[in-house]
Amino acid sequence: MIIPHPLLGPRDSQEFTIMGDAKLLARPDGLADGAEAAFFDYLYLRDNPAGLHRELWYHEQGDRSWLVVTRDTLTHEILGAELASDVARRLAEGAA
Repeated sequence: MIIPHPLLGPRDSQEFTIMGDAKLLARPDGLADGAEAAFFDYLYLRDNPAGLHRELWYHEQGDRSWLVVTRDTLTHEILGAELASDVARRLAEGAA
């Protein structure tokens, strides 16, 4: 698979380590009411979707950047990638 790195261009997926669901960027507030239940869900409950899915990938053998890769889990087709820092910034601003 080829990942379209937003800074470096097309890169082989073997340079990366997949780290799981990109929803991990939306960490719950540890001081909010119900924080214990929210963190349980955050840590242990994962979706296993068939179809389009956004995943965290770490460019371990490259520039060590974190990416959010949109991938079809049925065909392994990669539809796009963006820097995880940009996604996290949008989440913080409330515009996922």
